[in-house]
Amino acid sequence: MRARNGFAVLAATALAATAACTATGSSNGNGDVTLSVWSWRPEDAAVYRQIFAKFHESHPHIQVDFKPYKSTEYNPILSTGLTQAGGPDVAQLRSYGILQPLIQAGDLVPLDGQVAGLSNFETTSLDGPRGKKDHKVYGVPLEMSTFQVYYNKDIFAKYQLQPPATWDQLIADAKKLLAAGITPFAAAGKDTWLLPLYDETFAATRYGGRDFEKKVLAGRAKFTDPEYVAALDVLNQLKPYFPKDQMGLGEADVQTLFATGKAAMIPEGSFALGPLKAINPNLNLGVFNPPPPPGALVTKPLQVGWVDASYGLNAKSQHQKEALELLQWMTTAEFGKLVADQLKQVSLVKGVQSSDPLLGQMVSAYRSDPTPYLMLVDFRYGTPLGSDLQAAGLQKMLLGQQTAAQAANDIQTGLAQWFKP
Repeated sequence: MRARNGFAVLAATALAATAACTATGSSNGNGDVTLSVWSWRPEDAAVYRQIFAKFHESHPHIQVDFKPYKSTEYNPILSTGLTQAGGPDVAQLRSYGILQPLIQAGDLVPLDGQVAGLSNFETTSLDGPRGKKDHKVYGVPLEMSTFQVYYNKDIFAKYQLQPPATWDQLIADAKKLLAAGITPFAAAGKDTWLLPLYDETFAATRYGGRDFEKKVLAGRAKFTDPEYVAALDVLNQLKPYFPKDQMGLGEADVQTLFATGKAAMIPEGSFALGPLKAINPNLNLGVFNPPPPPGALVTKPLQVGWVDASYGLNAKSQHQKEALELLQWMTTAEFGKLVADQLKQVSLVKGVQSSDPLLGQMVSAYRSDPTPYLMLVDFRYGTPLGSDLQAAGLQKMLLGQQTAAQAANDIQTGLAQWFKP
């Protein structure tokens, strides 16, 4: 996620200092180099090591030391690590606004003219790792993330359900599952970064998707407009079908709830396909995008998507030549295919397609009917972050501490501190 917290997580400062002192690239007397590569994906560690072993086969003078950190702690670890000796040579980077402080601090090397394979990506794919002010590219795009609803085909078959074509059917199916003692939607509340994605998935159609994005960026719409308030309130309508202890559950908890058959559906990212299968290799999965809720401005389902991660070069790396070799390899179809088939993620390398039919369905839906993760793509370029404001507002709303209108007002007031149409 992937689309996680900003760089202001002060509680991880001590951990960041420790990480910066222990992660190092190195070389030996034979001219061989070990590159330190940092990531926020511990769940992918075993697969990444297999992938980098492939790189080593064609680059025998370079070893990769893959060091993953907990996602919610990664941002401050990385920002500290890039400023001190012992940081990564190559680092997995957040996209869009969250990347900008690292660029402005001079912690990363622009890759334009240094990594020829950047031409293997569409221009829009390079927008995620692009500098807001200088428009240079600071990362090799890793993957696109989409967010949708996974469902357990076996549970659906048992209760004679199909992916819902209408909102009324969605609610009727949820009621049927609840009556049978099955949690309809495995939804987390403890990992608050998921809440805005839940709302985008179920309610982007309600506020208008890309049309609203264009209007709000141009100053012709606000987050206090009735359509956006109604979109926030969609999660209130779904609250009865979420786990009763939702606010105590994190992403790993609800993935387990779903993968073990205790929940019929889970709103989750394309990046969750591998972890879900790891919990239960026999999981019989399908995916769908929710039908538009009542009053929706868009009358067909939309697929939420964004350029999620990239890999960039630490300006303080002592092995920039070798790091650039690794980054160049990350632009190839060979690496893209490994991302698609082994990491089970949507590669952005041109021409690469996943052999997994579910990933193929997600990509196809996005190409047909896309909508951006609005707060990540457009409203993370200042403080407070739009995604943080929306997450806090939705959490309070689901806890009954404020209304959707109050949450919307907090979002608009917070963003007005820095966003100018």
